[in-house]
Amino acid sequence: MDITMLKEEIIEYSKEIGIDQVGFASADVFTELKARLHAREGLSYDSGFEKGSIEERTEPRRLMDEAQSIISIAIAYPSRIPSPPKSTKEERRGIFCRASWGMDYHHVLRDRLNKLMEFIQLKVPEVQCKIMVDTGELSDRAVAERAGIGFSGKNSFIITEKYGSFVYLGEVITNIPFVPDSPVEDSCGDCRICMDACPTGALVQPGQLNAQMCLAFQTQTKDFLPDVFREKIGTRLYGCDTCQAVCPRNKGIDFHLHKEFEPEPEVAKPLLKPMLRISNRAFREKFGHLSGFWRGKNPLQRNAMIALAHYKDETAVDELIAVMTEDVRPVMRGTAAWSLGKIGTEKGLAAIKSALGKETDDRVIVEMEKGLALQNKGSNVT
Repeated sequence: MDITMLKEEIIEYSKEIGIDQVGFASADVFTELKARLHAREGLSYDSGFEKGSIEERTEPRRLMDEAQSIISIAIAYPSRIPSPPKSTKEERRGIFCRASWGMDYHHVLRDRLNKLMEFIQLKVPEVQCKIMVDTGELSDRAVAERAGIGFSGKNSFIITEKYGSFVYLGEVITNIPFVPDSPVEDSCGDCRICMDACPTGALVQPGQLNAQMCLAFQTQTKDFLPDVFREKIGTRLYGCDTCQAVCPRNKGIDFHLHKEFEPEPEVAKPLLKPMLRISNRAFREKFGHLSGFWRGKNPLQRNAMIALAHYKDETAVDELIAVMTEDVRPVMRGTAAWSLGKIGTEKGLAAIKSALGKETDDRVIVEMEKGLALQNKGSNVT
């Protein structure tokens, strides 16, 4: 087997099946990453979504005994919605982050990686391969950095020369000893625009993220959104793009190379009020193909109510009252009450007072009291 020739064949084939960039890395232990992960764990910066132990996340041979190389892939996604729908006073809209536009990237990348693996198996029938996309133990970003896909920016994203950071990442662990590619030089320099722009200060230092403070993480939680984030979340329904949007390396970058990732305007920027009472079936039909669907509708409905409060949307008062008085879920009732208080109409405040005497959940009562207290602050969400 001519490994050098096989590597070139893999690179060429990857282009044919819709992979925008491919790189090769060794399967050695990610020593520096391991140290960072232990420090991160000690600081309680983890999101809780991570899979596997720190050892499994940094030692490829724990995942495949004979691992020799890792093939890293990157696929670009759009950064702009062509002809995006407008948010009007009567029809306010929320927004999904760019990484959740179009079809769930997990499925698309697994399809590409499976094709790549099958191609390698045709060339080397005895090969061992293991595929990972995002939800696997390995850090896709650490693998991509080692494989020369791009460098790790201060915003903790992999920044590629051509596509900026708007790329999905995945990898194949294999027992073939490919010659590794060289890492790309970090070119952030003194720039810290992303760190300064982060709404919550979640980028605590270059390349280190406190996931607990990140709005992308907070949009996915299922409990009441902590008060400190309610003014920050704005109209975000899922994810946060701020640290990518402000990055100078992403200026002017917008690739529409894969139809699977084309944003559907009414899905990527959906109307908020219809989301409050949407059925499970209708929710699945509209949003089920998105990567942002994985946490279910509860967080998205909660975030939609906070977005309506952000807009101070008086046209949503009736729907919010219905949620507050009829929904069986305490988080929804409480968030609706807080949102009514934030909007501040006489009808909404009267409804909170009326519902307060009937509410039995202590957490909801706290939110109702918060909502009533907002009328005295005269604050406006911007």
